[in-house]
Amino acid sequence: MPDILVLYYSRGGSVARLARLIARGVEEVDGMRARIRSVPPVTAVTQQAAPPIPDEGAPYVEKQDLAECVGLAIGSPTRFGNMAAPMKHFIDGLGSEWASGTLVGKAAAVFTSTSTLHGGNEATLLTMQVPLLHHGCVLVGIPYTEAALNTTRSGGTPYGASHYAGLQDDPQPSDEEATLARALGRRLATIAGKLA
Repeated sequence: MPDILVLYYSRGGSVARLARLIARGVEEVDGMRARIRSVPPVTAVTQQAAPPIPDEGAPYVEKQDLAECVGLAIGSPTRFGNMAAPMKHFIDGLGSEWASGTLVGKAAAVFTSTSTLHGGNEATLLTMQVPLLHHGCVLVGIPYTEAALNTTRSGGTPYGASHYAGLQDDPQPSDEEATLARALGRRLATIAGKLA
């Protein structure tokens, strides 16, 4: 059964919840399976290497996950209109995958969460798409035929799934955010299946 890699970094839980919703949408498509993975945190201070399996949450990604998937979704919290350092660090280490074309022709989507309504969620989604284009991915977004995209008062954009967590960092997506995340998962899986 083909896998869609749902790869994320999450600090407060919002992005992890979006990842699970996207994975749920992926698995609503016949013949497709979600493989949820995370990236380890990074620090400027030298410390002991992170364990290969985190204490909680999804297992850490391995480069073979990229080779084995037929499509991928990457998610990160917003950091000043860009992805968080752990996701950027992981992507920056994919030089050999770029050179060998590991991701060329695979469908890809992006998702994010912000603590402020205008905190850069669309900018983050767009900046996460740039390295995917360099890797030769086929980008998948959310079309306006998804009714919730026209009615959402919080997260959800045509560039990818998003969540407005608020200053209290509420990880629970709204009904519309959840609907759009699942829709993105279904769309990604459907297109990935056609490309594969």
